[in-house]
Amino acid sequence: MGNDPRWVPPRALVEVTQKAIHGRYLLRPSRDLVEIFNGVLICAANRYPVEVCAFTCLSNHSHMLVIPEDCQALSAFMGYFAGNVAKEIGRLHDWRQKLFGRPYSHVVVSDEVAAQEQRLRYLLSNGCKEGLVKRPEDWPGPSSTEALLTGRTVRGVWFDRSAEYEARRCNRSFGKYEFAEVHDLELTPIPAWAHLSFGERRERVREMVRQITAETREQTEKTGRSTVGVKRILRQDPHDKPAKSKSSPKPIVHAKSPGVRRAMKIEFYLFRSAYREASEALRAGDFSVEFPPGSHRPRLPFVTGMPPPAPG
Repeated sequence: MGNDPRWVPPRALVEVTQKAIHGRYLLRPSRDLVEIFNGVLICAANRYPVEVCAFTCLSNHSHMLVIPEDCQALSAFMGYFAGNVAKEIGRLHDWRQKLFGRPYSHVVVSDEVAAQEQRLRYLLSNGCKEGLVKRPEDWPGPSSTEALLTGRTVRGVWFDRSAEYEARRCNRSFGKYEFAEVHDLELTPIPAWAHLSFGERRERVREMVRQITAETREQTEKTGRSTVGVKRILRQDPHDKPAKSKSSPKPIVHAKSPGVRRAMKIEFYLFRSAYREASEALRAGDFSVEFPPGSHRPRLPFVTGMPPPAPG
C-alpha cells in the first residue's frame, strides 16, 4: 500500500520535519547556513500563503511550525524551500547528491492550547534535549528562538545566482553580497496565542526557555555527561553522519486530550478512505471522479502517442 495522502485542514497549525539524507551533518551551523536557510525560508513564505510561527534547524534535520492556507500551499512552499536549500547546501559543502533523502513529513496540530504550546516547546528544546547546548538560545544554527524572545524579525539573505552566473559569463568579478538581497520575516503567533499581546507571548516563551535550561542542567548532572558545546558542533564535518540514527513512527496528529485526538484521527481516516476510493475510480478510467477537498489528485501513468510495434 502506498503512502497516506497528505491531509491538511485549512489554516491548521502544522509541524513540518525534513531530514538530511543518511542523517549527514549537511545542515551544520555556520554563518553562511543561517543566511541561506533564513533567506530561502523568508522568500518561500513571501511567495506562498504560508505563515511561519517557529523553526529550528539542527545539523541533520529541521522542524517548522507553519500555518498554510491549504495542502496545496504547503506542498508548493516546501517544494520551493527544499529545492533552493538543497542547491545552496550543495554549493556550500560540495555535495553533489540529494540533500533530503525523503519528502518532508507533516503532522497537524490540534486547536488545543496545550497541544500547540507543547509543539512550540519541543522546537525550542531542540539542541538541548540532544545534549548539544545548555540553553535554547545557545544554538548557533538557524532558529526562531531569538525572534520569539526579543520580538525582532528573522533576517536572511537571498543570493541571486542567475545574476552571478551572468557576471561570470562576462568575466566580471563581484563580491559575495553584490547580487544578494536582505529579507526580514515577522513570525506569526501560534493560533492559541493569537489573542495575546507580544509581552505576554514573550513571557511564556521565556518561561519555556527557563524550564528547558533547568531540565538540561539536571540531565547533565544526572548522567555526568557535559554538553557537546558550540565549538565542537561548528567543527563537525558536514559529510559525516552519526553512527546510529534515532527513528520513531510519525504520529497521525498532535493533540493533548484523548477525545480530540480520536476525533481528528476519525476525520483523517474518513479523508483517506474517500481519497483511496476516488483513486481506484480514477485508475479504472473514471476521469470525472471527485477527490475530497484539500487533496492532490494522484499522477496518471504516461500514455505514449505511438502505437506499439507490430509483432514479428
